[in-house]
Amino acid sequence: MHQPASSATMIGRDADLRELDAVYAQVVEGEPRAVVVAGEAGIGKTRLLTEFTTRASMSARILRGQCVDLGEVAPPYAPIAALLRELVDQAGADAVIEAAGPGREAIGVLLPELGGDSAGGASANRLHELVAILLEHFARERPLIVVIEDLHWADDATLTVLKFLLRAVASGPIMIVLTYRSDDVHRGHPLRVFLTEIERGRLAKRLELRRLSRAQVRKQAHSILGRTPDFDLVESVFERSEGVPFFVEELVECEGEVLPETLRDVLLARYERLDEGTRYFLRVLSAGGVRIEHELVEEVFDRGTEELDVAARAALVANVLVVDDSAYAFRHALVREAVHGDLLPGERTRFHARYAEVLAAADEPGNVTEIAYHWHSASNHAKAFPAMLAAMHHAAGSYAFLTAAQMGERALELWDAVDGAEELAGISRSMLTGKVSAYLLAAGEPERALATIDLAIGMSAEPGPELARHLLLKGRCIDNAARPGSIPLLEQALSMLPPGADDPLRARALHRLAARYMLEGHLTLGAEMAGQALELALRLDFRAAASVASNIRGVSRAHSGEVDDGVADLERAKDLADGDRDAMLRFRVNYSDMLNLLGRYADSVAVADEGLDRAREFGVERSSGAVLASNMIDPLFALGEWERASRLLDRVIALSPPLTFRIYLQRAKVWSTLWRGDLEDAERLFKHSGPHLLALAEVEVQSRLEYVRVAGELALARDDVPAAWGHLSHVISEEFHSLPGHSVMIYAQAARALARLRADSATEVDVDDAEKRLRERIRADAFWPTAAPWAAVADAELGGTARTGDGVAEWERALEASDVLPAQVRPYALMRLAAAQHASGMRSDATATLARSIEDAETLGAGLVTSQARAFAERAGLALEGTAARREAGSVELTAREQQVLELITEGLTNRQIGERLFISVKTASVHVSAILRKLGASSRTEAAVIAGRSRQGV
Repeated sequence: MHQPASSATMIGRDADLRELDAVYAQVVEGEPRAVVVAGEAGIGKTRLLTEFTTRASMSARILRGQCVDLGEVAPPYAPIAALLRELVDQAGADAVIEAAGPGREAIGVLLPELGGDSAGGASANRLHELVAILLEHFARERPLIVVIEDLHWADDATLTVLKFLLRAVASGPIMIVLTYRSDDVHRGHPLRVFLTEIERGRLAKRLELRRLSRAQVRKQAHSILGRTPDFDLVESVFERSEGVPFFVEELVECEGEVLPETLRDVLLARYERLDEGTRYFLRVLSAGGVRIEHELVEEVFDRGTEELDVAARAALVANVLVVDDSAYAFRHALVREAVHGDLLPGERTRFHARYAEVLAAADEPGNVTEIAYHWHSASNHAKAFPAMLAAMHHAAGSYAFLTAAQMGERALELWDAVDGAEELAGISRSMLTGKVSAYLLAAGEPERALATIDLAIGMSAEPGPELARHLLLKGRCIDNAARPGSIPLLEQALSMLPPGADDPLRARALHRLAARYMLEGHLTLGAEMAGQALELALRLDFRAAASVASNIRGVSRAHSGEVDDGVADLERAKDLADGDRDAMLRFRVNYSDMLNLLGRYADSVAVADEGLDRAREFGVERSSGAVLASNMIDPLFALGEWERASRLLDRVIALSPPLTFRIYLQRAKVWSTLWRGDLEDAERLFKHSGPHLLALAEVEVQSRLEYVRVAGELALARDDVPAAWGHLSHVISEEFHSLPGHSVMIYAQAARALARLRADSATEVDVDDAEKRLRERIRADAFWPTAAPWAAVADAELGGTARTGDGVAEWERALEASDVLPAQVRPYALMRLAAAQHASGMRSDATATLARSIEDAETLGAGLVTSQARAFAERAGLALEGTAARREAGSVELTAREQQVLELITEGLTNRQIGERLFISVKTASVHVSAILRKLGASSRTEAAVIAGRSRQGV
């Protein structure tokens, strides 16, 4: 709300003002910054920002947005549209349209008067990107300060835009200042989630305004009165105001009168001293909202223009009202709330009905939410009902889906109170309930959407298209909530739609079911169902839907063994997309992913990068483009471009994408952090994201395999082999569904875990049987292009005389095969080859190979391999640069018991046999064996025996 400087000097806010000035100084240097100013009602947030922006306006462009108080449902994007209109006023419409660039088609959603696509042609992502582009563009001219006040009234769509801006605006002199009433944000308030996210992400500095002390109240009273206030007045004002500056001012203004006793009396004190005509004008004004245009008030006010002007001037002189170039507002929102609360029932009905009529006559799309609010406040159900439906459709067309759902819910509440509700709505009650569920799902509320669609299903007892639509939507809700069970619902929906009919709904059901079959590993069914969806979509000439169906069939066929045909289907999906952005995005996402799994890493990066170029062209680089950026990350790591991949990964995560997408990114972050050598940080990240990945794993085979891969690698890195096998053994379990592109690399991990279990005689795992089943899996997926090189790694892990990975020839073959595998495999294979060479007595070869491993790992940034290789060199006594040589067995300090155990190890005894020979428990024998291996620097019992034998020969 615009507010002129008070007659009173700003008291007690010097430190807060310095904080804002310090942040602005950083902004001037080109660093975007955000501040959230919190404080209870009347604490002086607006007053502080008025002082700050007045000083900063000498060098900065100031844009303001005000959230609107319309009860529980706010008009979508109100403060965002307000600040953009201010930008248009300052810079000119042509300059704003030109700066919008490719995003100009989305501008009509926020500013219909500028044209563009007011619904449907843009997208929520483009809308968010548009605001960011405009702010960044105009910040290049001079620093930009964006102020949005009263965030506690903000709608969900506005909060989503702000969250995007706080994450996406990464450069330029832009300062975003947000304010909210802390005492209004109760538990369960939607703003709480927003505040938690920006606090957790450290996206904004928090500034909490405190109440005034007794001394500060005295100073404020002195400033207002122009003289030293009486002691009794200060004490009374301090006690009743509790240090809230607005209340201090209102109470001091009552000097010489009986001071008001209650908060309501304080708020209405100035108002009640006015004449009846002015009070009537203020009552009319209070029903209009926070800020009301003069033209609107002029039409609503029913006592003539002359009386309006007289009343407005009297209210302004009395400091109850403030005015800018075109609008009125109460000096403080609390006063407006108090006056509105004081309306008589007849006044409330009359005033709100008049506002609704005038706004409806204006016939402006942006007014629909306000019209619905006013008819509802006027208790006119017959007119509120269609107005709410209109507001629902407008909000949905503006991608403000939560507002759309709220309006739909209000309409449903009025259904029984309105005659002919179904005729007015144009759809059944069940279908309207289904729409509300769909809006809730689009707003990211799958649990509420699920509960709502169950209500709709309960209203649709007869099998048919209506019930089929509800079942399809329920399936989507279940999928979005990461729950199993959507396939039976989709099958039931499909059974209600005649197979011979050219029905778009059947086409949608077919491709939805095909996608679920694919995601849950039923690849043959997925390919078959996608084929039917493709055939029907082509018959209907729905090329975008045909593209999606071809896409799904391609992925299913490739993983089923028809690799070439699957890739051909994916490439056909590009032709069928025919310029449709969503279909083309889906093609590029799936095709780049498939190329990565096929080992065509450079091609994968090229496809995703081309998609990013198109995203930039369309103005959605930081939103939809983030999906494609994420698909570049794995192939970039595979190519060895780890720095580029890491920068991209952090950038995309910072944009806070939807949960499912974010889980994939967090998996990549854990994996890269581990291979860089930071096991502790990787464990911390996995602890945070693991439960989400595991929940998604319940409904997606790909996510299940990714969870197994990451959890298994972490367990191996911390040397917890039983836990690693607990995860990796999934690939030989009965419930395993293979996606070869993902599975073949896990087979090599499983082989490593089995080899280490084989070296532990105390294991209860039947290693030979597990190896047999693992090799069957490897043979079954041998058709996959990267299967042979990964199989070579698995063979090496299980090779050698002891079948524990000590075979030199096997590791040499794995090293040769590693050229077509991800970059970290080569230094790892070199390290394992060095260990095998050392175990075979080839010390000089082992030293040279280990040096190559460390050099390659350090070049790549694979700290995990570097640390493991250096640790092995130290244990094995291999003198590398920066690595201490290990002593031989005869020179290390073994206890008498450890020397006994070492002798038995050289005889080939198991831990159980050692325990029986020495009359100790198996666990104690295992502890001694571990200590001996550590002291000798041996990686296995076999190596320890070799070291002990070499030591005896030396003696």
